[in-house]
Amino acid sequence: MNVFKTTVLLVCLTLLLILVGGLVGGRSGMVFALVLAAVMNFTSYWFSDKIVLKIYRAQKIEEKDDPRLYRIVRTATQNARLPMPQVYVIPTDSPNAFATGRNPNHAAVVATHGILKILDDDELEGVISHELAHIKNRDILTASVVATIAGAIGMLAFMARWAAIFGGYGRDNNRGGGLGLLVTAIVAPIAAMLIQLAISRSREYAADQGAASISHKPLALAQALEKLQNASKRIPLEANPSTAHLFIVNPLRGGGIASLFSTHPPVKERVARLRKMARGT
Repeated sequence: MNVFKTTVLLVCLTLLLILVGGLVGGRSGMVFALVLAAVMNFTSYWFSDKIVLKIYRAQKIEEKDDPRLYRIVRTATQNARLPMPQVYVIPTDSPNAFATGRNPNHAAVVATHGILKILDDDELEGVISHELAHIKNRDILTASVVATIAGAIGMLAFMARWAAIFGGYGRDNNRGGGLGLLVTAIVAPIAAMLIQLAISRSREYAADQGAASISHKPLALAQALEKLQNASKRIPLEANPSTAHLFIVNPLRGGGIASLFSTHPPVKERVARLRKMARGT
């Protein structure tokens, strides 16, 4: 069901991109929009992992550097029947983790110093299994595609606003005029953001379910999520908003209305689902 939802949302996002491109430059604008998205997707597919690892100053480790973390990653990887990923550690006391890489054969699991301090072995295995589920489901590729299409829509919307202000818009588009173009330029990025958030939340639920299947310890993951949520509030991570969706819990602060625009579903709901899985097994 999650795969179906993600496919539908990706189609909607692509159609929105084509629509904005057509409004900006007619048929040629639609072609430009698709080419722009293709170039951005190519770049993100090959280089996004290297970029995000540099952003957070992640340090690659071997088994001798942290035997406990390496052992847990290796055990979970074997259970998931995946190739052994590279293991990185971020030098920060804020507890969190994420996975990156373009496919299961070129993947990395990243943990912070903080998460290694507050979780026991079972809880840490649950978190690592969650990240491996992302790798197994190829969510990293999905996240890259979504982010680049949304980014392309944002760029085209910016162009559309200027075109509307100065009275210029696609030659093939003679309906709605500058006002219609301006309205679309404002609404399209909001719609793209909402679709992006829906995909991110859907993938988090799927990764939680995958982690339960890999580790067979859904309660341990539930306990880890509760610990991480509480600790990350006390010790927030200086995260880049464009990469916040990668982490197992949202590193950015925000409650109330702001939580509606979070890339992550509520931890309370995730924990409830995991406990329901535990009762079912």
